[in-house]
Amino acid sequence: MEQIITCIPGMPPLRVKDLPTSFRHKDMTEFLTSEAQATLEADLVLLNTFDELDRPILDALLKRLPALYTIGPLVLQTESGNDKISDISASLWTEETGCVRWLDCQKPYSVIYVCFGSIAVMSDQELLELAWGLEASNQPFLWVIRPDLIHGHSAVLPSEFLEKVKDRSFLVRWAPQMKVLSHPSVGGFLTHSGWNSTLESICAGVPMISWPFLAEQPTNRRFVSGVWNIGMAMNEVVRREDVEDMVRRLMNGEEGRQMRKRIGELRDESMRAVGKGGSSYNNMEKFLKEIQMGLIDS
Repeated sequence: MEQIITCIPGMPPLRVKDLPTSFRHKDMTEFLTSEAQATLEADLVLLNTFDELDRPILDALLKRLPALYTIGPLVLQTESGNDKISDISASLWTEETGCVRWLDCQKPYSVIYVCFGSIAVMSDQELLELAWGLEASNQPFLWVIRPDLIHGHSAVLPSEFLEKVKDRSFLVRWAPQMKVLSHPSVGGFLTHSGWNSTLESICAGVPMISWPFLAEQPTNRRFVSGVWNIGMAMNEVVRREDVEDMVRRLMNGEEGRQMRKRIGELRDESMRAVGKGGSSYNNMEKFLKEIQMGLIDS
């Protein structure tokens, strides 16, 4: 798993464990290979990213693909004032907005937001290590705990833990993530590093602690912690001491301050990309014109 791979055009050196988990299974690898081959025959490829974030990879892809347009981050479309876009929600759960009112009462950059997306699951032991690590950090936290977060049964936290953290925590089944990340009291994001969550954190300027579970998440962790330098990578075996240490470093240490500065720069780049005259804005304009002119099958 520690073997270094250096032969992927446009990509930095990656360990085997940094690759998407689907690459570790022969049948899925064959399927993804066939999909990649089919992409070479496409009229146009649209990517939910922006030029300034993934330039080396985009340069490598452009050598193989006939046309490639970056049109992201798409999450920023909800800030555009387009009601048709703003009303669209991809959430699998009902958002609980009471957490935003709780955030209103917290100090700036003081809260660590914890969420592992809509499908990732963990073990009972991982849940306990995370919980007690958060408790030991002494940092206020907002934690999204889905009913199905644990393998095989509902997530249950120890009553002793709940008593200890009751004055500096807020637990919900699901949260309005972009509102949470954009809130001035949120200073860090402990995340599974799904692509949407990663982009949302970048767009909000919130540095991350990356704890991947499946699919492309290990690769996103590598970029967050080792390429863009906007977050920290959780160890493969999660211990409460590691959770405590990373939360403290991210929220209060010099390392965390540098990451917050860097991700703030990427946030500004993302805003420029989707703004009028930006790279993603112009690419979307070109794409729509090509559809209207019949140059691409709609």
